[in-house]
Amino acid sequence: MIQIGDVLVSDDIREKEFVCNLEKCKGACCVEGDYGAPLEEDELEILRKIYPKVKPYLSPEGIKAIEEQGTHVLDGDGDLSTPTVGGRECAYAIYDQQGVLKCGIEEAYNDGKITWKKPISCHLYPIRISKKKNFEAVNYHKWSICSPACALGKELQVPLYKFLKDPLVRKYGQAWYDELVAVIEALENEKARR
Repeated sequence: MIQIGDVLVSDDIREKEFVCNLEKCKGACCVEGDYGAPLEEDELEILRKIYPKVKPYLSPEGIKAIEEQGTHVLDGDGDLSTPTVGGRECAYAIYDQQGVLKCGIEEAYNDGKITWKKPISCHLYPIRISKKKNFEAVNYHKWSICSPACALGKELQVPLYKFLKDPLVRKYGQAWYDELVAVIEALENEKARR
């Protein structure tokens, strides 16, 4: 476990290797699971504001789900999340021509229609953050659908914290990330000296 400020980072974040492999998984994290993507309180207003610009990117089923349920919902655990289509894929998910699920919000961002990439929980995945009273815990969410990403990460030798640099910087800031890297490098150097 590494502590940077009031954030506890599990050892898996530095030890696991991971590179998303959409050709293999087809974006399964957008459809598998019990609920939509976790949302933070400050993301609710963003979703409401950007919805008109994101709507043209969404499927008719996604639009219907959002217009019936809202741009966010409380899931079965009472947590904020994105709505889903029939309890399956995220309402913001869209299939491309190869049958890969992608994020309609991110597609609008990539086209310059909005300046917000997507919910931070999606950007950080397979990292999940647990909020406790006095700290946050950053953990690796191991899931069989990500086996191709683990295999590709191992092949390319890319640790999870490096693969997810941009979302970690987005969440915690560049100084926090730089400190994380410095601690990890110090641990690796110490391990190499043994």
